[in-house]
Order: sequence, then structure tokens, then C-alpha cells
Amino acid sequence: MDKRLIQAGIVGAILLLIAIAVGIFFHKSVPADTQIDTQAGPTEQQEVLEQDTQAAGNGQNVAPGQKNDAVEESDADENNLSASDSESDRNKNNGGDAENSRNENNGSGQSSSVQTASAAGGPLQVIGKQLCDSDGNPVQLRGISTHGIAWYPQYINDELFAQLHEEWNVNVIRLAMYTAESGGYCSGGNQEQLKSLLADGVKYATENDMYVIIDWHILSDGNPNTYKSQSKLFFEEISKAYASYDNVIYEICNEPNGGTSWSQVKSYAEEIIPVIRANDADAVIIVGTPNWSQYVNEAAADPIRGYDNIMYSLHFYADTHQDSLRNTMTQAIEAGLPIFVTEYGICDAGGSGAINTVQADKWISTMNAYGVSYVAWNLSNKSETSAILKSSCSKTSHLTQEDLSDSGKWLYRMLTGGAGTQNTNTENNSGHEAAEEHILGNADVAIQASVVNSWESGGQYFYQYCLTLTNRSDSAGTGWSIGLGFNEAVTLTSSWNGNFTADGTTLNIDSMDYNGTLSAGGTTGDIGFIVSGTSELCIQ
Repeated sequence: MDKRLIQAGIVGAILLLIAIAVGIFFHKSVPADTQIDTQAGPTEQQEVLEQDTQAAGNGQNVAPGQKNDAVEESDADENNLSASDSESDRNKNNGGDAENSRNENNGSGQSSSVQTASAAGGPLQVIGKQLCDSDGNPVQLRGISTHGIAWYPQYINDELFAQLHEEWNVNVIRLAMYTAESGGYCSGGNQEQLKSLLADGVKYATENDMYVIIDWHILSDGNPNTYKSQSKLFFEEISKAYASYDNVIYEICNEPNGGTSWSQVKSYAEEIIPVIRANDADAVIIVGTPNWSQYVNEAAADPIRGYDNIMYSLHFYADTHQDSLRNTMTQAIEAGLPIFVTEYGICDAGGSGAINTVQADKWISTMNAYGVSYVAWNLSNKSETSAILKSSCSKTSHLTQEDLSDSGKWLYRMLTGGAGTQNTNTENNSGHEAAEEHILGNADVAIQASVVNSWESGGQYFYQYCLTLTNRSDSAGTGWSIGLGFNEAVTLTSSWNGNFTADGTTLNIDSMDYNGTLSAGGTTGDIGFIVSGTSELCIQ
């Protein structure tokens, strides 16, 4: 026999064995299909709706947010999710370079001490009092909540979710499903339709690389134990459906109220958490706290034990809840309680009234300083101050500044740092950069002040500055104090990481306790402020 034929036969046999081995490996690594019962009620489970979330096609990657890496060909319909190779690479990199390099300053200027998270980065975990990524790095989620999905279902759509992620820097969506109100899950609402809306919301959030909170939105029912049996069935079903997803978070009781005690909330949680854990061993679960999720101090004194990845919710409305509740939050965090602000507004607690941006900025600054994640209320055109859309706006995607309410405009600027509203007239910005030298104790310190954003609103011009201080001497300096002179009187609208006072044309800035010391050759940044004035305002 020809020697070349013998060699070819041997090579062919080897390749065949390799192909068989690879086929066996991939066959064994395929997870079972995910199913969700869209008819589950208080007494029995009914029709099962298959939610096949595996990517269609041989060898495709799983969509961001799913925990399983291997997929096979399936009978998936046209709505199934799939991700590109580059998306899979971002999964491995825990968040993606683009997301990690995003400017962390928000429109009110307060910069966060932790990085924002990308759902492509994989599962979250709670370490101590901090939400972290799978590698243990502290992360922060910032986003928006729907209003009741039974009343405003139109805002659950792919185009809007994509815009919120891409243009607003939103990385988490909260899906608020009321339990007891008109159309609520436990009060005669169409449970199949509500769960279908949740499925759509999870799908669109996942496709757009965002985390998603499934919110069991108790309110008028007050005590979460009122519909505990329904809650158990719901979370058993939902956690089965999304057990393979990295990006799904469960909020098991929105706002306990009406005198409901922490012991009652804790007892409820200790029955619901194991229901979820039976299907999803490590998803983040958020537990509400008494008095409309304000008494986090009570949870800090008696936290739930025996489970990992548990967080506790705090809600505030800036014109009602001010220093006292902020202090309650920070004290609970310092006591070791992991807090997630799953709902807040910048108006009064009723969702209406005047906007209080001063208090809102203080809240944002404090949450950023402590690495607390936060979700704004609400994504709708309801005729109330807290809605981010004007009541006259009928659009459900492709939003513009003209479509936004005052709350919406503030939220957009806060999340983006003014992106998209920047002054494109470079001549007006020519005087906004300066390098000035000041003395820090006996140390020589260089200060770089740069404008990073500017915009016009209501005839006023706003400028966001970022400062960097560098100690150029051979000795350390402690307790710096600087003064920046402008060409006209300035109004200070927001500031962070310093004690600021405006005095005519001078802005005085003193160090905070945590950034007052500069070692020899050391640098400190993330100091900034927003001032308003005329179009000619600049540092002299």
C-alpha cells in the first residue's frame, strides 16, 4: 500500500476521534431549557409558557447576563437572545473596557468612589457592605424604575431601553409590579400579562447590557406577609425562569409601611429568600425596610443571617427626606449594612411638589461617597413631579430634552455629567482652563482646573470644573485651602470632595478630612464643582 495513503488514513482517524470527543463535550455542557409559568396563582400552577433563553444557532455565544457559557442548536424562536464574539469577550473581562473607562462624574458633579457596572461583567456579589463584581471590585448601579407596569406598559420596549443605556449611562432598570393596587398581581390583575411584561423587560435589559430588578411592589398592602403565599409562588417561578441570568436582581418587598415592624419584614424575608435560593444560589436579593423603606437602622441592628448576597433598601424623596434620613443611611452603612437605594425622587414624598436640587445633590454626593447604588422614580408621563417625562409627551422612545420634565432633565444631567448638552462654541470655552499655583502648608502645590462640561438652561450658563492638586515638594502637606478667581460673580450650584463657598468673584475651597493630606509628589483628583454665570464666565 502507498505510504502516503497509510499516513492519510491515520490522520483522518485522529481527526475523527477529536471531532467525536468535542461533540460529546459540548453535548454535556448544554443547560436545560428555561421555563416560566405565566399563569401561577395563589392556589395552583397552570399553563406553562416556555421561555427558551438559549442563543439560536450552532456555536453562538449566550447573551450578556446569562450564566451559562455553552449553547447548542435549538428550536428557539426569533425573539431568542444571542451575543456576538465581542460581547462574549466583555463577559470574560467583567464589564468591558469601554464601560470601565466611562467618566464617573454625574451631572451634579459628584463623582463616585467606585466604578459603574456593566451587565456583561457577570454576576454581582455583596462583600461586607459593598456591592461588588465577580472579582470583588466595588461597583455601583445607577438607573431608573418604571412606574407600575400594569398602568404604563408602553415604556417597556427595546428602543427606549437602548437609549437609556447608550445615551443616559443607565446600567440598571427596575420593573415595578404592584401587588395590591388596581390591576395589581394579587388584586385581580392579569398575571399572565404582568409576567409577560416582566419577561420583556428582562429581555430588553439583557440585550442592552443592563442589570434588571424585578420588584414585588407592595404599597397599600403595607405588610409583605399579606400576600406571602402568592409571593412564594411568584418568586419560585421567576427564580426558576432566570436562574441562568447574571443580571437579574430580586426585590422582594418594596415599601413595608402602616406600622409593619422589622421583625415582621424579616420573618417574611426568611421565608422568601430560601424559595429563591432553591433555584438561584447567588443572585442579589434586596429586602425592604419599615416605614416605606426608611428604617434601615433597624435592619442594621438585626440583619438577616445565614444567606449571602442580601441587601437592604432605602427610599428617599429629597424635598421631604434630608439630613436626618441621610444620617440614618450612613450610620447603617458604617455599621456594616449593605444598602441599595431602589427608589428616590427629587421632589416631596408624595411624588409631587417642588424640586429640591440642593438636597438631591447632597444625596447623590453621599451615595457616591459610600458607593451606594440608586434607582430614580419614575419612567412615565404621569402628571406628577417625579415622572421624568412631561405629561404632554406621548413618545415611548427617541426622547429629546424637550420631552423631559424638570425631574427628567436633572436626572439626565446627573447621569451623564452634562453629556449631550455641552456648549459647542469653543470660543466661549477658551478661558475656562487655568493652571494656578498655591501654597499648601509649607509645600508647593500645583492646581489644574479644567472645564469638563458646559450647558445653557433657562438663559443661564453652567460650567462643570474638575480640579487636580499635585504636591511638587519633598514634604507632605496637610489641610489645603485654595481660592479660584473668576472674571465675574459666580453662583455655586453643586460641589463635591471639598468644602466650597462662593464669595463674589472668588470660589474658596477647603479640603475634606479624607483628602486633606498630600504626600510628597502626591496627587488628588475628583474635586469639582458646577457654577453658573454669563456666557463669558471663566477663571482669571
